[in-house]
Amino acid sequence: MNVNALENIFEPFLKKEPIFINKEVLRHTYTPSELPHRENEIKQIAGILAPALKGETPSNILIYGKTGTGKTIVSKFVCRELEKAAKKFNANLRCIYINCEIVDTKYRILANLSREFGKSVPFTGWPTDKVYNAFKRAIDSKKQVVIILLDEIDKLVAKNSTDVIYTLTRINSELKNAKVSLIGISNDLKFTQYLDSRIKSSLGEEEIVFAPYNAKQLEDILKQRAELAFKEGVLEEGVIPLCAALAAREHGDARKALDLLRISGEIAEREGASKVTEAHVRKAKDKIESDNIAEAVRTLPTQSKIVLYAIIVLEESKDKVATTGEVYEVYKNLCRIAGVDILTQRRVSDLISELDTLGIVNSRVVSKGRYGRTKEIKLSVDIQQLRDLLREDYKLSGIEYKIPRQRRLF
Repeated sequence: MNVNALENIFEPFLKKEPIFINKEVLRHTYTPSELPHRENEIKQIAGILAPALKGETPSNILIYGKTGTGKTIVSKFVCRELEKAAKKFNANLRCIYINCEIVDTKYRILANLSREFGKSVPFTGWPTDKVYNAFKRAIDSKKQVVIILLDEIDKLVAKNSTDVIYTLTRINSELKNAKVSLIGISNDLKFTQYLDSRIKSSLGEEEIVFAPYNAKQLEDILKQRAELAFKEGVLEEGVIPLCAALAAREHGDARKALDLLRISGEIAEREGASKVTEAHVRKAKDKIESDNIAEAVRTLPTQSKIVLYAIIVLEESKDKVATTGEVYEVYKNLCRIAGVDILTQRRVSDLISELDTLGIVNSRVVSKGRYGRTKEIKLSVDIQQLRDLLREDYKLSGIEYKIPRQRRLF
């Protein structure tokens, strides 16, 4: 394409009439001034944390609930209001938020906390005890209550970093002036099963479960945000109910509902449409699902990618459904080509089940009579899309494999 033809490529988009007033209110990071259908949970958390305003140590709280049920936004909201109240009553109080999916080791968590109180701690290099002592000295320099929100706290279990939870739940016994309280937020209701009993008893002094939103509740949430996000009259009547209904199928996920509404608006704006329609919502749904699959495939471990590649090879080379045994034979050949260790067939079967859970394949157990049982596996995503995604991994980018006709497994 001629370079001159690329000049002013953004002008057509800027000339289009915008339909958004403030798109940011549809993002997960936005905390509104009101939180519909979470009044009871707000009161529960506020009641537990209220003693902090009198300089007392609030109980530690564990908050559970599926993704998009409002756990994080409610916790941040209550802490924001608590800090406002602390100024009003001249109470020394700090609330600190940490996402354990990003800050996922004892060193990183303690270093982050230390920096919040003005201590200069390097990203690596210090002994963990030195970082802990720096944090302890920083907060104990005056009388204050520190509330630490550990979002996605279950990720610390996966990274074998639960000792930081134990350290923080016991820190009050070493402090003279300050007091520390923890709020742990988790999508996994079972994660405490993997905690040491001492950590479990200290952390879960109070437990609150957030139930999923239903379609009507999601509609209310979307209406509230839409008034702030869109120009008046740009949403067709069925847009918000459709976004709510689609998200309600996904265990009442408010994040999914907000993403659907925002992306619907973005698609409409790019098309130069004056209104957001149900057709835009369906396009947004397809885009989100495609993006989710792409992210899931990109973040798969190498072994899972090789198993997926084996399924692709089999599906391209025959008309009938692949079985676990066939996938395993192709998988072994691919591992030899890629120079990767070969897992057992049982472990590969587990990896296939994980791919099924992610929605990348469909597998079902079938009986072969006296030959026992096996899994039949089919892809549930476009083959070319999967191939392109797998080629992004340098370990698989150069692999080309086809089953020789004379050595077919079927």
